[in-house]
Amino acid sequence: MPGQFASLSRLLDGVGRFVRLGQAPDTAVVAPACDGCDLVRVASYNIHKAIGNDGTYDPARTISVIAEIDADIIALQEADRRLGDRKGRLNLVTLEKETGLSLVPLAARPMSHGWHGNALLYRRGTVLRAERLHLPHAEPRGAVLAEFDIGGRRLRVVAAHLGLLSRTRRLQMERLRTHLEAREPMPTLLCGDFNEWRPGRVNSPLERLSPLFQTADAVPSFPSRRPVFPLDRIFGWPEGLVAGFGVHDSPVARRASDHLPVKAVIDLKSAGGLFDELSILPPRRERDAGGGEILDGEADRLEHRYIGR
Repeated sequence: MPGQFASLSRLLDGVGRFVRLGQAPDTAVVAPACDGCDLVRVASYNIHKAIGNDGTYDPARTISVIAEIDADIIALQEADRRLGDRKGRLNLVTLEKETGLSLVPLAARPMSHGWHGNALLYRRGTVLRAERLHLPHAEPRGAVLAEFDIGGRRLRVVAAHLGLLSRTRRLQMERLRTHLEAREPMPTLLCGDFNEWRPGRVNSPLERLSPLFQTADAVPSFPSRRPVFPLDRIFGWPEGLVAGFGVHDSPVARRASDHLPVKAVIDLKSAGGLFDELSILPPRRERDAGGGEILDGEADRLEHRYIGR
């Protein structure tokens, strides 16, 4: 990749070479799967409603890709039908059996997996909060948020699928940043299909995420058969939370969707240290019932407390 993209984490010496080639092997972002460790594997995958490049609806194939990724937390885009009953496109019983992943309860409709096609899956920790967020749009768009307790450490994950119009993406990114600035500070991931291929420069909508999120590392993820555009990203706050980033590239992944999944490793222990050392936290805006700012999504807040995996 061109030198305009940020270098990858110091923790993963070999990843940079593969990112420049537009490829990243599984070993680039492998972390042990264990309840007690501080390394967490995260991923984002636009599953294209489980319709592959061959035009075939094949949810079993999509689940096989999710199993290959082997993430502890994964954000899905286009997980539901877009119209009608918004029915989810995967068999959740099969998904849990083959991957150990459970669905975070975010759906607004009984047959859906998520909100505007955005879904979150997890297999470690406890879900402390699950929430749907409204985004400005000229087409149906939204985002979802979940807060986890993983081994006594908290992690917030926001998943989004942004619009096709540049102006709309700018508004959506600004809304996401504003919403998170109003929250209690904690290690936070923002991931999904941003439909944006330019890096975070002045002419890119990604600039609207600053200063909360700096430019994320980028690898081509679209189109899956011959990836050229880095549409899918994983941002982290504080800076340094994302310890490694790459694309999941396999023969079945190239067939199962028009996007390749992206994945990263985060180190919650190191993130705690980074968090503690920050001298300036993102501003927290107070919600004023007397006319101050009430962020969209507040009315749709869901709080779910139950025993996680």
